[in-house]
Order: sequence, then C-alpha cells, then structure tokens
Amino acid sequence: MMRVLVTGGAGFIGSHLVERLLGDGHFVRVLDDFSTGKRANLELVSAGAAPGRFELMEGSIADFETCRRAVEGIEGVLHQAALPSVPRSVRDPIASNAANVDGTLNLLVAARDAKVRRMVQASSSSVYGNSPTLPKHEGMPTNPRSPYALTKLAGEVYARLFFELYGFETVCLRYFNVFGPRQDPSSQYAAVIPKFTFALLDGEPPEIHGDGGQTRDFTYIANVVDANLRALEAPKAAGEAMNVAAGARTSLLEMLGHIQDILGTTIAPRHVDSRAGDVRDSSPISPR
Repeated sequence: MMRVLVTGGAGFIGSHLVERLLGDGHFVRVLDDFSTGKRANLELVSAGAAPGRFELMEGSIADFETCRRAVEGIEGVLHQAALPSVPRSVRDPIASNAANVDGTLNLLVAARDAKVRRMVQASSSSVYGNSPTLPKHEGMPTNPRSPYALTKLAGEVYARLFFELYGFETVCLRYFNVFGPRQDPSSQYAAVIPKFTFALLDGEPPEIHGDGGQTRDFTYIANVVDANLRALEAPKAAGEAMNVAAGARTSLLEMLGHIQDILGTTIAPRHVDSRAGDVRDSSPISPR
C-alpha cells in the first residue's frame, strides 16, 4: 500500500485517479478547494473505500500551510489542482498564475521538506505553442501562447529544478486533449467533446471556434490514469517531462462527425471567431 496525495482530486482527472488508487488498495488523501471540482465526484469514487483508506482535506494549494499539512505522511503526490482553460487564463492571467505557479511551488517546497518520495504533476501539450512542426515531441522548443500554457511550463521548470537542485523526484506529464466520464459539459470552459455531445442531445448546433480544421489528439481518461501511476514508479522518469496522448490526430470537424454518427444526428455546427491563444495543431504524431 502506498500513501498518495491527489491535489484537485474532486475534478475530472483527479477523481479518476482517486478511484483507481482506492481500487488498487492504496491510501488516498485528496486536497481540493472545490473551486472547479465537484463533491459528487468524490462521493461516487470513495463510496466503497475500505475504512481508513480515504481522507478529504478541503483547502487550496495557494496556502503554503495547507500544502504542508496535506503532505504529512505521504509517499507520492499526484498534482492535478489547477485553474484550467486557455480562455480563462486570457481573461484572468493573475488568477491562473496564483493557482498554477504559486500553488505548484508551494506544493513542491512542502513535499520536498516532508521527504515525499516523488511528485507527478499535470502539465499540458499547450506548452508547445503554435509551431507548425509535427509531431510535437519532448525535444522540441516550447513556445506557450497563453497565460495558461506559460503557467504549465513554469511549473515544469520548477519541477526540474527541484530534482536537479534538491534531489526531489519530480515527473511532469504533458496531457493532450483528455476526455471521458465526469467531464463537465456545463462550464463555459468545457472541453469540446462534452460540449459537442450535449449540444447535439439538446438539438442545438455545436459551436466551433474557427473553421474546425484544427487538429487534436483526443486522449481517453484511462490512459492518463495509467500514465500517472506508471510515473509514480518508473525508475528513469525522475526529472523528465513526457507527452501523454493516444496517438491519433483528429480535426474538430472529424470529431463532430464521429459524435453525430453515434447519436444519429445531422445538426450543422455554428462557426464563430477563433479564440485568442488557441493552437492550430496539437498532436504527438506526424501528419498523414
């Protein structure tokens, strides 16, 4: 049994990590301030947990003392807490920086001081920016185009420095477009698959920013969970930043067509202006 802290454990990705860890027999402590996470997610995944194997701490990584208490007695950290979304960061870069940079630094310092063995933190494919080069690979230059992407890159740099300067093991996982159950379709910052799906179910035209030719690697949540658990243990992963993706390049229009086929609908999309900070092509595979 491992004692694991999951920050942002009430969120979409975090709750799936909690579910897997509990199912594998580990002790799980969740730290979440519920600014974006949902209590219902935790109630769902912790319902069958063995006595004494699940603990909830309500609080924010923006507070160092909260981070310090959260890592007490912990062996591994899966750091998912963040203010997500490129558009949100464009509207409020200060809030994104406070959560994603200051909060990550608080957690790194607290975990280092508590002698946590390893911290795995969520990064993003957005750090690559809008370079036309495909595939997006870990050896290429980064070029963030939004405050959100910049905060994720800053978190990566801090993580690598903590490994190099202090010997504290860190791993950063650059998620491509993650989808799956418990992804909130109601937020204005919701991911495209649930937004498309629920619009079609409601008989409304799905909204596409731009021409719909932009491509993404849509990565199922189970792959992301598996990558996190492997990153907690892999002996040669410390100090690295790695892509986590499914290996398929799909345009938004293609994805909409797949969803239309599944639902049996033919509602045409509504095209609106492209969003500031958006990336045209984000894929870890070469063009076809």
